[in-house]
Amino acid sequence: MSHARAGEIYLDNAATTKPHPSVVESVTRALTVDYGNPSSLHGKGVAAERLVAEAREALAWTLGVEPEDVLFTSGGTEANSLAIRGVGGVARGRHLITTAVEHSSVRVLLQRLAAQGFALTELPVDHYGRVSAAHVEQALRADTALVSVMAVNNELGTVQPIGDIGRMLQRHRAAGRPTLFHVDAVQGWGKISLRPAAWSVDLMSLSGHKGHGPKGVGALYVRRGVPLAPQLGGGEQERSLRPGTENVPGIAGLGAAARLLAADFDESAARMRTLADRLREQIGTIPDARINTPQDGAAPHIVNATFGGVRGETLLHRLEQDGVFVSTGSACHSHTPTPSHVLLAIGLSTADAQSTLRLSVSRFTTTEEIDAAAVALHHAVAELRALVR
Repeated sequence: MSHARAGEIYLDNAATTKPHPSVVESVTRALTVDYGNPSSLHGKGVAAERLVAEAREALAWTLGVEPEDVLFTSGGTEANSLAIRGVGGVARGRHLITTAVEHSSVRVLLQRLAAQGFALTELPVDHYGRVSAAHVEQALRADTALVSVMAVNNELGTVQPIGDIGRMLQRHRAAGRPTLFHVDAVQGWGKISLRPAAWSVDLMSLSGHKGHGPKGVGALYVRRGVPLAPQLGGGEQERSLRPGTENVPGIAGLGAAARLLAADFDESAARMRTLADRLREQIGTIPDARINTPQDGAAPHIVNATFGGVRGETLLHRLEQDGVFVSTGSACHSHTPTPSHVLLAIGLSTADAQSTLRLSVSRFTTTEEIDAAAVALHHAVAELRALVR
């Protein structure tokens, strides 16, 4: 059943998802009933503290880790910042490794650290945006403090070989090289199985609003024993690593989203995969259209495609006239005229990068919406190409 209003087809779920009704209910209860400060000793405080604890347990279960290993943040960007700056504040080494296709909340932060004296290696990727564990290993130095590689690329949907990289780094740790491994899993949570402990990941970032939870809340998995410098001063909340009164409504909503995910993860992911494959097939019938998302080794919800001869932004607004909502790429860069660094990194020309759309489905998307969106896309591309000619 679609939760969009009549006439709307929302295919921008990689940017944000519609909160699930159970999430809205949990947030509302935390705002109106269990509204106490979780640090207070009275009943209202205890009730709020219980909401936070239950959410931590639910989120930890989706990752296969212990609840005490999960810290709550204001979102994926803060989780990435706490991980990267936190390591930078205590690391003995001054070398950092990442890829050319990371989200801006990682990429810009690492570039700032490089400007402050850290050495930064940005690894190239293949034409699907994938890096190899072998290339990461070749880049390692004696002073490498941190490797940061995302789990799922937010523009392409490409899944990185996180398990391979983690196992490789674990071998180096066993040999006495203490390089830490951070994974931005914001786009992967709820879409692919995430097992940071099994993959020898030290730090993993998540965000609520990508998985039908609320905006303004996220989390960071921190493997026990990993040293981090807090980025805020204040109280002792979140093991003193993220002080400040907890966002209980947001955390309660994130917990509800985690319970939803745990209840039907395999079914939901398989359904999204079927919808995305159906969309791929229909885009493939449009002349001079090229799909950039790999058929294999991709998250189940993203289809990134280039439509030759049509500017992506123009196509986006033309589709909106038909009630179809899509994206030209990362929402964090939607108002900048420069082409996506991700698309350039996989070898697209500037013109092709600017003729690219990202379409992304969710658990709410229906087959009927996919078919209607594909028809609208065919008509819009043909119409805009005719205008250009």
